[in-house]
Amino acid sequence: MSDDWPSLPLHAWQDTYAALHLRTQMLGKTRLQKLIVGSLAEMAAEPAAVAAQMKAGKQLAEVPPDDPRMVNFARLLDNDGKFERHAIDDPAEAIAVLQYTGGTTGQPKGAMLTHANFCAVINIYNYWVGYRGDEDTEKVLAVLPLFHVYGLTFIMLLAVADGAQAVLHIRFDPDRVLADIARKKITSFPAVPTMYTALVNHPKVKEFDLSSVGMWSSGGAPLPMEVLQRFEGLTGHSPREGYGLTETAPLGTLQVIDGPARQGSVGLPAPHTILEVVDVDTGANVLPVGERGEICFRGPQIMKGYWKKPEATEEAFRGGRFHTGDIGFLDQDGFVTLVDRKKDMILSGGFNVFPRNIEEAIYEHPGVAEVTVIGVPDAYRGQSAKAFIALKPGQAPFGIDELKAFLADKLAKYEMPVAMEIRQSLPKTPVGKLSKKELVAEEAAKRGAPAA
Repeated sequence: MSDDWPSLPLHAWQDTYAALHLRTQMLGKTRLQKLIVGSLAEMAAEPAAVAAQMKAGKQLAEVPPDDPRMVNFARLLDNDGKFERHAIDDPAEAIAVLQYTGGTTGQPKGAMLTHANFCAVINIYNYWVGYRGDEDTEKVLAVLPLFHVYGLTFIMLLAVADGAQAVLHIRFDPDRVLADIARKKITSFPAVPTMYTALVNHPKVKEFDLSSVGMWSSGGAPLPMEVLQRFEGLTGHSPREGYGLTETAPLGTLQVIDGPARQGSVGLPAPHTILEVVDVDTGANVLPVGERGEICFRGPQIMKGYWKKPEATEEAFRGGRFHTGDIGFLDQDGFVTLVDRKKDMILSGGFNVFPRNIEEAIYEHPGVAEVTVIGVPDAYRGQSAKAFIALKPGQAPFGIDELKAFLADKLAKYEMPVAMEIRQSLPKTPVGKLSKKELVAEEAAKRGAPAA
């Protein structure tokens, strides 16, 4: 735990009143039988100071002392350490986690991930990177929430399996991230692209010693090339971008370890993993090298299916492959390049337009910090692109005509955004990925139409 917690602003703490009330209402009315309750103060280096700050900010909920349904976390830990091993008859079938997808573009579904899925991912990853774990030297900075599959697997489970230290932050704060990397000699930093965007825009990033980090990892969403190159220029380190989904626990591809990361690519298919690119229309025909199509996986890390959604499961596994819904291609060397989400593709005047291509071009603008592009109705083309932009600090706003002029030599006419909005911030998921569904819903509401 970070020993800086007492100075955290009050908005960092969750609304424990609402959370506890909701869970208390579930007791006795659902399968929920007991609640494990505790305070962050109990885990802090200065518990009294943290508890006082939380109390002053009305961040502490009163827990009934004599309710047998409530188990104090500190008392739960105060035991003899003996445990009874739970027998798992078939690890390949026994569900370890119902992991719900992030839902950045639609309704979440519960992926049934087995014990064998997670064991396969940990073993494959360790084999690939040659990681052996040393609790005296290996330290992973945990800024990703552990309830998300990325943090669950590549921080918590990997650290437990390999005996590494996990330095926990309760939220992402660029100042504290840079300070802890330098002060605590962090060796691994798994993050999502928006976190790298925040770091490259930090005014003092060059003042911190980041040399202890041997593994800068990026996942959860495509890392914009402009952000990757700026990070490398500022720090001398290049984040290694991998690819996976909730349904793959979340391993799909890995970057080479014995050489520089291939910029713009998410790496090679992981060991024991078969990756195929199929046509978008039928999803049945495997495409040759270089052609864009839907990425499909087969391997030991693939989920059993979606919880209580047999139709969705059947659709996802049609043809004996897991269909990711992501568009990409394989090059001659077997490296995978992601293009975009299939459902985000914009059909403009008969052309397939990929928002990520437009976003990459807009990221090159010196005043842009973050950008999200979605499709909006167009009476002439059917659909056209609209950009939502967050500016860097101090950057003067600009209009659509200036943006089009900047993009004139970077995009085709049918890719050019027809509208844009500048906002203070863009919608993000709890893990920090840019999210489109809120923007799609807003645009649909303006037209009085249901969101797709």
